[in-house]
Amino acid sequence: MYATWDPTRAGDIINHLRGLEGPLLPILHALQAAFGHVPKPALPLIAEALNISRAEVHGVVSFYHDFREQPAGRHVLKLCRAEACQSMGSEAMAKQFLDRLGLGWGETTRDGRLTVEATYCLGLCACAPAAMLDGEVVGRLDDARLDELAREARR
Repeated sequence: MYATWDPTRAGDIINHLRGLEGPLLPILHALQAAFGHVPKPALPLIAEALNISRAEVHGVVSFYHDFREQPAGRHVLKLCRAEACQSMGSEAMAKQFLDRLGLGWGETTRDGRLTVEATYCLGLCACAPAAMLDGEVVGRLDDARLDELAREARR
Protein backbone atom coordinates (compact mmCIF):
# COMPACT_ATOMS: atom_id res chain seq x y z
CA MET A 1 0.00 0.00 0.00
CA TYR A 2 1.10 3.55 -0.59
CA ALA A 3 2.18 5.99 2.08
CA THR A 4 0.10 9.03 2.93
CA TRP A 5 1.56 12.40 1.98
CA ASP A 6 4.60 13.22 4.05
CA PRO A 7 6.62 16.30 3.05
CA THR A 8 9.69 15.02 4.92
CA ARG A 9 9.64 11.72 3.04
CA ALA A 10 9.06 13.56 -0.25
CA GLY A 11 11.99 15.86 0.52
CA ASP A 12 14.21 12.85 1.24
CA ILE A 13 13.24 11.28 -2.10
CA ILE A 14 13.87 14.51 -3.98
CA ASN A 15 17.22 15.15 -2.28
CA HIS A 16 18.36 11.58 -2.88
CA LEU A 17 17.72 11.83 -6.65
CA ARG A 18 18.37 15.50 -7.43
CA GLY A 19 22.05 14.86 -8.20
CA LEU A 20 21.23 12.58 -11.13
CA GLU A 21 21.61 13.86 -14.65
CA GLY A 22 18.08 14.70 -15.77
CA PRO A 23 16.58 14.10 -12.31
CA LEU A 24 13.00 15.25 -12.88
CA LEU A 25 11.56 12.01 -14.29
CA PRO A 26 13.29 9.75 -11.73
CA ILE A 27 12.02 12.01 -8.93
CA LEU A 28 8.45 11.93 -10.26
CA HIS A 29 8.56 8.14 -10.66
CA ALA A 30 9.93 7.70 -7.12
CA LEU A 31 7.28 9.98 -5.62
CA GLN A 32 4.54 8.12 -7.44
CA ALA A 33 5.98 4.79 -6.27
CA ALA A 34 5.97 6.05 -2.68
CA PHE A 35 2.61 7.85 -2.60
CA GLY A 36 0.65 6.22 -5.44
CA HIS A 37 0.55 9.53 -7.29
CA VAL A 38 2.51 12.76 -7.60
CA PRO A 39 0.97 14.89 -4.83
CA LYS A 40 0.40 18.57 -5.69
CA PRO A 41 2.33 19.74 -2.60
CA ALA A 42 5.41 17.97 -4.01
CA LEU A 43 5.53 20.19 -7.11
CA PRO A 44 6.97 23.29 -5.41
CA LEU A 45 9.45 21.12 -3.50
CA ILE A 46 10.68 19.60 -6.76
CA ALA A 47 10.80 22.98 -8.51
CA GLU A 48 12.86 24.53 -5.73
CA ALA A 49 15.26 21.59 -5.50
CA LEU A 50 15.86 21.56 -9.26
CA ASN A 51 15.75 25.35 -9.72
CA ILE A 52 12.95 25.17 -12.28
CA SER A 53 9.44 26.61 -12.26
CA ARG A 54 6.41 24.85 -10.83
CA ALA A 55 4.86 25.21 -14.26
CA GLU A 56 7.68 23.15 -15.76
CA VAL A 57 7.15 20.40 -13.19
CA HIS A 58 3.39 20.47 -13.69
CA GLY A 59 3.88 20.38 -17.46
CA VAL A 60 5.87 17.16 -17.22
CA VAL A 61 3.38 15.55 -14.82
CA SER A 62 0.43 16.43 -17.03
CA PHE A 63 2.20 15.49 -20.29
CA TYR A 64 3.09 11.90 -19.38
CA HIS A 65 0.05 9.64 -19.09
CA ASP A 66 1.67 7.37 -16.50
CA PHE A 67 1.89 10.09 -13.86
CA ARG A 68 -1.17 10.46 -11.69
CA GLU A 69 -2.28 13.55 -9.84
CA GLN A 70 -4.67 11.46 -7.71
CA PRO A 71 -4.11 8.00 -6.23
CA ALA A 72 -5.20 5.14 -8.45
CA GLY A 73 -7.59 2.46 -7.33
CA ARG A 74 -6.40 -0.84 -5.92
CA HIS A 75 -6.39 -2.23 -9.48
CA VAL A 76 -5.51 -0.38 -12.70
CA LEU A 77 -7.03 -1.39 -16.02
CA LYS A 78 -5.32 0.16 -19.04
CA LEU A 79 -7.25 0.02 -22.29
CA CYS A 80 -5.29 0.38 -25.51
CA ARG A 81 -6.32 3.27 -27.74
CA ALA A 82 -3.71 2.81 -30.47
CA GLU A 83 -4.64 2.44 -34.12
CA ALA A 84 -4.64 -1.38 -34.32
CA CYS A 85 -7.00 -1.64 -31.36
CA GLN A 86 -9.17 1.17 -32.71
CA SER A 87 -9.48 -0.68 -36.01
CA MET A 88 -10.87 -3.64 -34.05
CA GLY A 89 -13.54 -1.61 -32.27
CA SER A 90 -11.79 -0.66 -29.04
CA GLU A 91 -13.09 2.91 -28.95
CA ALA A 92 -16.76 1.96 -28.96
CA MET A 93 -16.13 -0.91 -26.54
CA ALA A 94 -14.22 1.38 -24.16
CA LYS A 95 -16.90 4.08 -24.32
CA GLN A 96 -19.66 1.60 -23.49
CA PHE A 97 -17.54 0.10 -20.69
CA LEU A 98 -16.79 3.49 -19.15
CA ASP A 99 -20.46 4.43 -19.43
CA ARG A 100 -21.48 1.21 -17.64
CA LEU A 101 -19.09 2.05 -14.81
CA GLY A 102 -20.04 5.73 -14.80
CA LEU A 103 -16.39 6.72 -15.30
CA GLY A 104 -14.28 8.87 -17.56
CA TRP A 105 -10.70 8.11 -18.59
CA GLY A 106 -8.36 8.12 -15.61
CA GLU A 107 -11.16 7.92 -13.06
CA THR A 108 -11.64 5.46 -10.23
CA THR A 109 -14.77 3.60 -9.16
CA ARG A 110 -16.44 4.91 -6.01
CA ASP A 111 -15.33 1.87 -4.05
CA GLY A 112 -11.71 2.73 -4.91
CA ARG A 113 -11.02 -0.67 -6.40
CA LEU A 114 -10.62 0.07 -10.12
CA THR A 115 -9.03 2.88 -12.11
CA VAL A 116 -9.46 2.83 -15.90
CA GLU A 117 -6.72 4.50 -17.91
CA ALA A 118 -5.94 4.95 -21.58
CA THR A 119 -2.70 3.62 -22.96
CA TYR A 120 -1.26 3.85 -26.43
CA CYS A 121 0.03 0.45 -27.54
CA LEU A 122 0.66 -2.60 -25.44
CA GLY A 123 2.41 -4.43 -28.27
CA LEU A 124 -0.47 -6.84 -28.79
CA CYS A 125 -1.54 -5.45 -32.14
CA ALA A 126 -2.13 -8.92 -33.60
CA CYS A 127 -4.47 -9.68 -30.68
CA ALA A 128 -6.37 -6.39 -30.72
CA PRO A 129 -8.22 -5.02 -28.91
CA ALA A 130 -5.95 -5.26 -25.89
CA ALA A 131 -5.81 -4.23 -22.26
CA MET A 132 -3.58 -4.58 -19.23
CA LEU A 133 -4.88 -5.27 -15.73
CA ASP A 134 -2.29 -4.75 -12.99
CA GLY A 135 0.56 -5.39 -15.40
CA GLU A 136 -0.97 -8.52 -17.01
CA VAL A 137 -1.76 -8.07 -20.69
CA VAL A 138 -4.98 -9.39 -22.19
CA GLY A 139 -5.68 -9.66 -25.90
CA ARG A 140 -8.73 -10.26 -28.04
CA LEU A 141 -11.00 -8.31 -25.72
CA ASP A 142 -14.72 -8.28 -26.14
CA ASP A 143 -17.45 -6.80 -23.96
CA ALA A 144 -17.85 -9.96 -21.89
CA ARG A 145 -14.11 -10.30 -21.18
CA LEU A 146 -13.85 -6.61 -20.31
CA ASP A 147 -16.72 -6.91 -17.83
CA GLU A 148 -15.07 -10.04 -16.39
CA LEU A 149 -11.80 -8.13 -15.83
CA ALA A 150 -13.74 -5.38 -14.05
CA ARG A 151 -15.50 -7.92 -11.82
CA GLU A 152 -12.17 -9.58 -10.94
CA ALA A 153 -10.68 -6.21 -10.02
CA ARG A 154 -13.64 -5.20 -7.90
CA ARG A 155 -13.66 -8.33 -5.71
